Amino acid sequence: MDFQAEQTRIVTDWQASLPASVMAIGAFDGVHRGHQALIRGAVDQARRAHVASVVWTFDPPPKVVFGRAAQLCPLDEKLARIARLGPDMIVVARFDRLYAARSADTFLRDLARVNPQVIHVGADFRFGHRQSGDTALLSRHFNVNIAQPVICAAGETVSSTRIRALRADGRLAEARALQGPFESAACLTGRMLTQDLRFQETTP
Repeated sequence: MDFQAEQTRIVTDWQASLPASVMAIGAFDGVHRGHQALIRGAVDQARRAHVASVVWTFDPPPKVVFGRAAQLCPLDEKLARIARLGPDMIVVARFDRLYAARSADTFLRDLARVNPQVIHVGADFRFGHRQSGDTALLSRHFNVNIAQPVICAAGETVSSTRIRALRADGRLAEARALQGPFESAACLTGRMLTQDLRFQETTP
């Protein structure tokens, strides 16, 4: 696949296949400043290595499916936010209880189809049935880079949980500061940066 075009290609997990890549994996709900730093790290490393940069994410976010959190932004906004960070490909895995019941080994085989040279994740990343997979297991199969947390001006770690708490307290300006600016026109701009191939029958 030629990745010289400027558009980010959006595919499903069963469509994804690459000879080599550098990946960022996560739910990325809200695509806040911590997520942005993690994704930029993967994109920059992929460019230096002259391979495709891939962001692998889940929709809806797992915490939302299990009723543990409200979703911070809809999928179209999440994809637009990610596209503005410049990855070559965004992989969207449809997350539901059936997907959650799959084994950790099954997920590892999915990742192997894009042949990641390095995978960038947060320290708390989990995968597989009952979250049986963690960064230690991931590291036994791939080179893994654990992203450093991003700290806000108040000295707190930037996280989706903190943004939800700030919103719940009515501290919307602080929540927006952690998430980063994203005016309504940015969503349209983000869409223009993408080529959505999820509904094609053939692998891109």
